[in-house]
Amino acid sequence: MLGPLLRFLSACGAVWPSPPAPGAAAASGDASANSEGRDGLLWWRDLARCHAGDVSVAVAQANQVLEDQCRLESTPPLGTVVGVFDGHAGTDAARFACDHLFPNLREASSGPQGVTVEAIREAFLATEEGFVALVSRMWEAQPEIATVGTCCLVGVVHHRTLFVANLGDSRAVLGRKVGRTGQIAAEQLSSEHNASEEAVRNELMAQHPDDPQIVAVKHGVWRVKGIIQVSRSIDGLWEHLSNQEAVEIVHNHQQAGSARRLIKAALQEAARKREMRYSDLTKIDKKVRRHFHDDITVIVLFINYDLLVKGAAQEQSLSIRCALDY
Repeated sequence: MLGPLLRFLSACGAVWPSPPAPGAAAASGDASANSEGRDGLLWWRDLARCHAGDVSVAVAQANQVLEDQCRLESTPPLGTVVGVFDGHAGTDAARFACDHLFPNLREASSGPQGVTVEAIREAFLATEEGFVALVSRMWEAQPEIATVGTCCLVGVVHHRTLFVANLGDSRAVLGRKVGRTGQIAAEQLSSEHNASEEAVRNELMAQHPDDPQIVAVKHGVWRVKGIIQVSRSIDGLWEHLSNQEAVEIVHNHQQAGSARRLIKAALQEAARKREMRYSDLTKIDKKVRRHFHDDITVIVLFINYDLLVKGAAQEQSLSIRCALDY
């Protein structure tokens, strides 16, 4: 039976492309490439070096309180671990998952085999159980905590293996070259768990046989237990960009600023759909902005296979936590 942390559906995304064509990437040691900044409701870290290669991160806020949480830890012996957590009906579950899933993964992977599929599964389960215990402790004083939830999208580059784990309506996409023409192709690495899909509704009903109203249609869209409304496959970045569009944007520009560039492209599309200018959209304040787009979190990871093979990247330690929260 799914607990409060994992049964809600998500609206966040992450892109995992391979390195672009030679000459397209900015050097990660360049001062401008490593810039971090904030502009209104947008925060970014344009480029930083990690065990797996280079990473670009950006977050755009739309809700009154930012419900997205993201985190990157790159230290031995795990390698590079990335997490994106989208809260629903509040930030409590997303913050809890962001705080606890990484330590749980570190503990589950402490054995001689390191990171494995089973270790990742154990970390997710331990995080779930921890949040359920928190809800039980706070029930009388804060009963509304039982109504919040989050998605969990986690990627791990351990030695020369990429692991992707997803619970909720999230998406991880790999971009890689095909053939000798240098063209880039998008490969989706995760599947979305969305109540708009019949298979997902059947799964939910099978897990809750005593609750015939676990999923129901209201105002033409599917809802889970009357708490969360789902009308599209993805909210956030993927509501406005296709997989192929995203990897081509990354591939056709320098590495530095990739995440910020993707968010800008999504916001430009959101503005176009509402027949307004991008500059006017950026002037709209949080909460009201939610009528135009959701919170958007993007992490672009450029995997450097040479570094992974040589083990040279093991000296690069990095910790990033979403810095847009006000």
